Amino acid sequence: MSGSARPGGPKIAFGSWAFSFGPFEKEPWSFERLCEFAAASGYDGVEINGFRPHPHWEDYSSDADYEPLRALRDRLGIEFSGYAPDFTEVPPAEVPTADYLRTVAGAAAFCAALDIPILRVDTIRAPGPLPEAEYGRRFEHLIETWRVAAQYCADASVLLVWEFEPGFWLNRPSEVLRLVTAVDHPNFKILFDSSHAYTGAVAGARQGDDPELLPGGVAEYAELLKAHIGHLHLIDSDGSLHDDETSEHLPFGAGQIDFPSIISALEPVASTLPWWTVDFCFCPTTEQDGRTAVPFVRSLVESEVGAHE
Repeated sequence: MSGSARPGGPKIAFGSWAFSFGPFEKEPWSFERLCEFAAASGYDGVEINGFRPHPHWEDYSSDADYEPLRALRDRLGIEFSGYAPDFTEVPPAEVPTADYLRTVAGAAAFCAALDIPILRVDTIRAPGPLPEAEYGRRFEHLIETWRVAAQYCADASVLLVWEFEPGFWLNRPSEVLRLVTAVDHPNFKILFDSSHAYTGAVAGARQGDDPELLPGGVAEYAELLKAHIGHLHLIDSDGSLHDDETSEHLPFGAGQIDFPSIISALEPVASTLPWWTVDFCFCPTTEQDGRTAVPFVRSLVESEVGAHE
């Protein structure tokens, strides 16, 4: 369902949200402009932010509607690696499964029309204490909803991946492992974001007064989850938060993450993934640092693939 890595290792994608959120929110780049930037910078593909003004699945009602996106993709010689649509109105632990599935179906149809192999989801709600009974009810409903969604996406040949973040409910390492283990579906995987892993395992961000820290940091987190990982986002972190909500995304070298160690901890999974996505969300220097990120990530790919040949 998730495709396979090209000879020579994973391809490298650029997350389109980098030019529409945070410092770019008031004047977001057009989708065409950022695709041209990604192609010119050496990326193999673009991971699509499904929040307008970037492509929203509800704006595509016929096959002809997709032709401009296909033409853009083909003209630039890139691929669309994944889709991160807007699920704001349907928090999966709270709304009826059928309501959530309608949005999943629309997003999966968008993926199918553009040969996109990966669909990204999250829990939507901010973290915070819940009464024990309510926590349990939501947790069990989330398991069932994501299990049904995973099967629907499997039938559409799209891999469903969950991105855990400090800014969303279920942000402690034990919760992340418990949830993915409980869903227990071969088409439901973890999206492992290096910055979120750092803020979770090292900084304990937004985990309350008793944060669940891992002595081995991001590498230990990677080892804990690697059997469940289906997609990878890479960016640096120093443990700080953007607007006190979710992880700040720093250019490579500006934070504290030891990337060779976490990639090594993720093996043999990491080098067999079809895509690694570079995630510059909220970063004001993306236009400059997004270019220099390509050779850095390419060197990580080459070192890991070479080590396993």
